[in-house]
Amino acid sequence: MSTLKVAILKALSKYTYKQVLKESRHALVDQESIRSQLINDARFTKFGQTHHFKDIKSYQDFKNHVPIQDYEQMSLWIKKIIDGEKNVLWKGRPLYFAKTSGTTSGIKYIPISKESIKTQITGARKALFYYIHQTKNYEVLNGKMIFLSGSPVLENKNNILTGRLSGIVNHHIPFYLKSNQLPSYGTNCIEDWEQKLSNIVSETLSANMSLISGIPPWIQMYFDQLITIKNRPIDQIFPNLSVMIQGGVNFEPYKNKLFKSIGKEIDIVETYPASEGFIAFSLFGSGNDLLLNTQAGIFYEFIPLADVNKKNPQRYSLAEVKLGETYTLIINSNAGLWGYDIGDLIKFTSLNPYKLLVVGRSKHFISAFGEHVIGEEVEKTIQESMRACSMSFIEFTVAPHIATQEEPGSYHEWFIEFDQPYSTSQIDLLAKKMNEVLCSLNIYYDDLQKGNILSCLQITVVRAHGFINYMKSLNKLGGQNKLPRLTNDRNIADGLLPWIEQ
Repeated sequence: MSTLKVAILKALSKYTYKQVLKESRHALVDQESIRSQLINDARFTKFGQTHHFKDIKSYQDFKNHVPIQDYEQMSLWIKKIIDGEKNVLWKGRPLYFAKTSGTTSGIKYIPISKESIKTQITGARKALFYYIHQTKNYEVLNGKMIFLSGSPVLENKNNILTGRLSGIVNHHIPFYLKSNQLPSYGTNCIEDWEQKLSNIVSETLSANMSLISGIPPWIQMYFDQLITIKNRPIDQIFPNLSVMIQGGVNFEPYKNKLFKSIGKEIDIVETYPASEGFIAFSLFGSGNDLLLNTQAGIFYEFIPLADVNKKNPQRYSLAEVKLGETYTLIINSNAGLWGYDIGDLIKFTSLNPYKLLVVGRSKHFISAFGEHVIGEEVEKTIQESMRACSMSFIEFTVAPHIATQEEPGSYHEWFIEFDQPYSTSQIDLLAKKMNEVLCSLNIYYDDLQKGNILSCLQITVVRAHGFINYMKSLNKLGGQNKLPRLTNDRNIADGLLPWIEQ
């Protein structure tokens, strides 16, 4: 790398580092300013006029005028935009629609404005350059960088470009990264994930790879194919691979297998990107929790978990949150999302600066018997238990089993794909350990066990590649698609039946 390029990177990363620290100190003042600015910018929109934005002077006024809503409630406004109306939720019309769909929900169209795409890109840049400043790893931008993302091909929805967020962001990769970006545009446009992955492997096999970004299970698939071809670990294929940027799922369950595939530990930069905004990112060298991005063009609100399903829940600003309490995240954004329940559960680990962990999805839980087990608890359960039993896994999900005449006894059924065969006795021991850990984490689950309402959890073994085949059957293989860790119904459990070990 040239001396000039290093000097530029040093200056940029130092500036970003100082900017991030400054923003973290001014978080509350900035949030107040953003709320006022958002209201002012949207006061003449249809939503702003309907909800009397002109009368909002304080946060209490804001809560009185802006309702909490999920996508279904907001979809009536979004339909107006799709039909061609202007100034509906935000000034003018959106620049893009981010097309999203969960494993259990339908298609959503999340508006992205020219203001919000800018803050998305700025957030990602903060995460990368903060990392570079902390590590002095300037060479990371000298090698090839692979982004495992959705297709950048965008459809036209009534003159609004529409596609996956990762595909949209592909059109905004900074010029200083473009020449180092892999795969090629043509390969990135392939919709079939298996064909796309095959092309990516071919294009990158001999590259000087320094950085990889994507969702862990799809990175693992990429690594598996490389190892199969080369018959050696990733660090011998890409000796200069030094950092992995990932977001969208908890990295911990995938960490051990990914590092084993690489052949060593490399640096991890965790991010919290969403179609609704770039919400948080890790401060490399200061733990696994994430710094809330308070300059993301978003005014954040928080509803305590106990109030999530109430008609008029308590809602708090950032100034009012408490350590250790679980909240569902509400956003108000410069793309025109108002009182929008993003569906994520978060927990603050620090209030100076404001750092958090994503602990689950508000719609992904098990409470068939009143236990309200959330994602954070099942992930801790499987990680601690696998470690204690010297076992490891590839993927898992959990569903309730409610007693029937044919099969008396209710329990939580864990569908687990292991990374190697284990004996029945090993799996039974693991189930017992997992049950103990979950009882220690969730008092309601423990009480239901003691009251003989719930039996000990049971493990159902999923065959090799079973989860991949299940996602493929839903046409949700690759890209940004994620498997829910737990659900309150049997839809995923029933869908996995063709790939269960008999």
